[in-house]
Amino acid sequence: MNRHGPNSVASAAFKDWNRNWFAAIAVLLGAAIPALGQTPPPGMALIPAGMYHPHFRSESDPKEVRVKSFHLDILPVTNAGFLEFVRANPRWQRSQVKKIFADEFYLKNWAADLDPGSNAPADVPVTDVSWFAAKAYAQWKGKRLPTVAEWEYAASASATRPDGENDPQFTALILQWYSSPTPAVLPAVEAGATNFYGVRALHGLVWEWVADFNSAMISTGSPEGDGSDRRFFCGASSQGARDVNDYPAFMRYAFRSSLKADYCIRNLGFRCAQDL
Repeated sequence: MNRHGPNSVASAAFKDWNRNWFAAIAVLLGAAIPALGQTPPPGMALIPAGMYHPHFRSESDPKEVRVKSFHLDILPVTNAGFLEFVRANPRWQRSQVKKIFADEFYLKNWAADLDPGSNAPADVPVTDVSWFAAKAYAQWKGKRLPTVAEWEYAASASATRPDGENDPQFTALILQWYSSPTPAVLPAVEAGATNFYGVRALHGLVWEWVADFNSAMISTGSPEGDGSDRRFFCGASSQGARDVNDYPAFMRYAFRSSLKADYCIRNLGFRCAQDL
């Protein structure tokens, strides 16, 4: 005969479930608190974990991608910062860089190898740098370039909310900038707006390189292998837009899809990221 009635059994099961539930919550909080409480390195902001919804994806791609917490430069890299880099790494000076790593427009707006000149003030975002050069700079700093998911996730925040893409005014401001010609001399990085996470000038100054800028043109189902060779292909027919009204995201997708790693463009700069 069972010594416990049905209520006693149910009560014991509930207590076990309760203990397990609180244990799971404790584990999750234990993992989250160090990240949230960590002080970012100087000049960087903490971007908390969240979900990124790719603007374009195939039917087999996930609808959302989890972005882990990471650090992101508050400001884009300036001419002054890049000057320090080329001083310390002469092979990245304009006259020394190998053509395979940068096209003929590399640092074209600088006056000389070690003189940015009046067209490239010290506090202005560095531009006319290739993906190779941006990546080398980031590694020199002990950092890396942000991924598409990280950059888009951080850049989706407006000044007052993390989901700024749902704010028509925020979207309108971005589109206004995209449709404006690039000035002969760019504004200083401090002129950029600060978003919800404390990051400045993600919109309004320059476009920015990301680590996997060519991911929009990469097949992960290549018949030649498992996709690890990251072959380029024209994938427009297999992609689907998540939100056809999100014109800024579409323009960034189109712009990145047009790039090659050695390209150096007048309004294309970068900033760095770092793992926690």
